[in-house]
Amino acid sequence: MTGFLGEYEATLDAKGRFLLPAGFKKQLADGAGEQFVLNRGFEKCLTLYPMNEWQPIFERISKLNDFDPKVREFRRYFLNGATILELDSAGRLLIPKNLMAYASLEKDIVLAAATNKIEIWDISKYQEFFENFSPGAFSDLAQQVMTGNME
Repeated sequence: MTGFLGEYEATLDAKGRFLLPAGFKKQLADGAGEQFVLNRGFEKCLTLYPMNEWQPIFERISKLNDFDPKVREFRRYFLNGATILELDSAGRLLIPKNLMAYASLEKDIVLAAATNKIEIWDISKYQEFFENFSPGAFSDLAQQVMTGNME
């Protein structure tokens, strides 16, 4: 299992490419390869999965009951836009235009570790997210999540 830590700023070029930070490259699991799946995130960001982390998620989604309308709705939303990416010879990844538009990515981005994946945010939206989240609210959230008291 891959596990990521850290947060890195990057810049998109005119074609929508960015250099995968060396700090994340070093954290890729042995044998993870150079293939990734880029997908819409749950918030207005993108989620970059190493292929070895994407496969179990895709397999689990594939086994869900296709006769359940909620399953079909979830699949459409979650898989819509999911794209296989490969590092180019310069170590860059190309973000498709539709995914750039979804996350409102323009030039300056932040790549933030999210356990087994990397979130890609527009830098201003990322900063806004943290500016609008008080330390007290974070403390309350931590207590709820870490104690299992999600009420």
